[in-house]
Amino acid sequence: MAGKAAGKPPEEILLDWKREQASLKARVVDLDTEAWQRDPAFSGLQRVGGVDVSFVKDDSGSACASLVVLSYPELEVLYEDCRMVTLTAPYVSGFLAFRELPFLVDAVQQLRQREPCLMPQVLFVDGNGVLHHRGFGVACHLGVLTDLPCIGVAKKLLQVDGLENNALHKEKIQLLKAGGDSFPLMGGSGTVLGRALRSHDHSTKPLYVSVGHKISLEAAVRLTHSCCKFRIPEPVRQVSGLPGGLVAQSGAKPIGGGIRGLPEARPPGRGSASGRTQVEGFWGPLSELIASLQDVSDTSLWPTSPL
Repeated sequence: MAGKAAGKPPEEILLDWKREQASLKARVVDLDTEAWQRDPAFSGLQRVGGVDVSFVKDDSGSACASLVVLSYPELEVLYEDCRMVTLTAPYVSGFLAFRELPFLVDAVQQLRQREPCLMPQVLFVDGNGVLHHRGFGVACHLGVLTDLPCIGVAKKLLQVDGLENNALHKEKIQLLKAGGDSFPLMGGSGTVLGRALRSHDHSTKPLYVSVGHKISLEAAVRLTHSCCKFRIPEPVRQVSGLPGGLVAQSGAKPIGGGIRGLPEARPPGRGSASGRTQVEGFWGPLSELIASLQDVSDTSLWPTSPL
């Protein structure tokens, strides 16, 4: 999900980012808030979403921000949005949201405006939630800013709070015998930050699931497993397979609202959108950047308190 860029923000910007993370972290809810989350079969859950930012090969300033919505439990695509974006804020470990999140929040807001009936009831994020240096990863940030339940799903273990991908950790992975098996990721502080999940019978590499917002860890793990036809949950697998993901893999250059050499993704019967968003040289607080992209004063679109 992350694309690295040269340079590093000034120290005062990093301090601002840390303060913003600490402020918004207080709003994270790590409990089930919806009736479907407490149902063993997730009865009432009809739409699940996935988001991703794919970076163009050898071009740290060009990327594609994507959102996909699938039906549940069928896991068929209902809506997809893939738009090219230009940005210059660098990748800094622990601050991924400040590089990528404004465009994902904008994609959710655009869906709210155009097709509110297709709004996902939960979002899967290719990244971490509370399993993070300061307990507030990109899945938490997205959840708080959109007021949607969010789940962080990472392919690699983020080694924080004493968690290590060492021999003991690998032994625990070997004990995961079937899809759905998992073990807790307990940090040195004694806090369970997530779970390592064997997502599929035929996959030996675990996923690292953590709470983003408005869902319990137990429900997040169960739903992640339920959405896995293969190792990666379908909302994440499908969103990474949109044209923007192909751009990132091939190194093709974006042109206008489309992609050279690739057709726009507009399958019959599905919602779709495309476009280009440009943000030049912005390293300030994320709430200010989001405000520059959309009208956050519209409370019908933003049910949380003002940013």
